[in-house]
Amino acid sequence: MAGGLLTACSDDDGSRGPTSAAAVRAAKALRVKSAGTSRELLRLYDAVLERHPDQATRLTPLRGAVAHHVTALSPPQPPKKKDGPAKPSPSLSASSAPSSAPSSAPSLGTAAGDTGDGASGPAPSVPADPGAAVRALAAAERRASDAHADALVHAPPELARLLASLAAADAAHAYLLTEGPSS
Repeated sequence: MAGGLLTACSDDDGSRGPTSAAAVRAAKALRVKSAGTSRELLRLYDAVLERHPDQATRLTPLRGAVAHHVTALSPPQPPKKKDGPAKPSPSLSASSAPSSAPSSAPSLGTAAGDTGDGASGPAPSVPADPGAAVRALAAAERRASDAHADALVHAPPELARLLASLAAADAAHAYLLTEGPSS
């Protein structure tokens, strides 16, 4: 009887066919695309910090948060086998550490679950004026917020909650870069 109660409370309709596999693939693709959005934003932070190291005090905490967004959005890795010596898994730890000279930009491609999307190509263009560079970051944060908000409509519940949180965080970053203290 307990087994009947457990299945009665399940959202699963029992189908494990192509529909659920397609949903899993779609969710993974959405996660990878959203991670790419945050990865591009992280690359812009690195480029601004490289060109304007005097902005490090203001930008490093926001950059660190965006690095965490990339990590949170990276597709989960399959469990490691316990055979043989454990090898450290790649992470964003080096690129999420605050630094005034973001020499870790090339390591962005080593994020867990990274497919390389958004981590290659020329460095983003950064205005020579520090104020204009910060405004460009704010605009990029707004675009990332919009992209995460648009994506959450098509996401399964758990991913939708994450995307909503990231959209809100990106919007808060945009505010801090334009209207907040030190603007």
